[in-house]
Amino acid sequence: MTTALEAGYARCAQLTRQYGTTYYWGALLLPKRQRRDVYAVYALCRLADDIVDEPDKVDLSVPMTGTEAERLTAFRGMFFDALHHGTSDEPVMAAVVSSIKRRGTDPDCFERFFDAMALDLTRTSWETWDELRDGYMEGSAAVIGEMMLPVLEPYSSAAKAPARALGNAFQLTNFLRDVGEDLDRGRVYLPQDDLARHGADPWLRQVTPEWRAFMKEQIARNRALYADAVPGLDQLPPASRRCVATALVLYSRILDRIEAADYDVFTSRQRVPGWEKLAVALRTVIAGPPRTDFKRLSPSIA
Repeated sequence: MTTALEAGYARCAQLTRQYGTTYYWGALLLPKRQRRDVYAVYALCRLADDIVDEPDKVDLSVPMTGTEAERLTAFRGMFFDALHHGTSDEPVMAAVVSSIKRRGTDPDCFERFFDAMALDLTRTSWETWDELRDGYMEGSAAVIGEMMLPVLEPYSSAAKAPARALGNAFQLTNFLRDVGEDLDRGRVYLPQDDLARHGADPWLRQVTPEWRAFMKEQIARNRALYADAVPGLDQLPPASRRCVATALVLYSRILDRIEAADYDVFTSRQRVPGWEKLAVALRTVIAGPPRTDFKRLSPSIA
């Protein structure tokens, strides 16, 4: 007979497979005891993000009524109440809290995360890269790397900075891939000063010479973040290293897809196909992650 906690972990896995395929494929390379904790962290973040970005999407794990701000506040309270008591009557929340308690994740990570989610309800643009990175991505991206670290069981605290860099790298890739979708929500997660310097206007939804120049610069910044994350792989045990390397390679290849589409991020979402995800995962298990990807991210990486 399936317990409520087991049902919660199963639902976390379903959410990850449905919405976070790169995380899902990477986590398959982990032992089950770690894999379910990756899914738990992802599920919490996904459900909170959906309240803000897709309020019409209904999941039994989150409050159903009220404005987006009210639902996010209620979900935040539901999480911290469960964290305080060490459990919850709601299966997904019970699984999330079980994972966090077992791994000893710093509760401050979740304070910063929910603060960033709340900003999505009041901010629609960011003036500079530093403001976007430090004012928003600190809680929406870098902190995700910190949340995942206890699950990955690193050898030392030296893994923290690369984990934060990888969180930021994933987030910036999302921003560059999802420009069109974010415009539909009235948001621009791109530095306004960089756009102005290039004379690029995302609201035109057109690939112009100015847009190409802007995107080339942002992709170079993004690849530098991935390169900053690569040294952290050596701080992880073998299974965790394979998991993170697979996710890093697959997510960074979204940038290749954007380039191949001539920087058109308005008409369709650029994706890495399932067969390629499977191929990278299998190759990583057999021979390690593709070094050619790492060399492209940073020529200094042998």
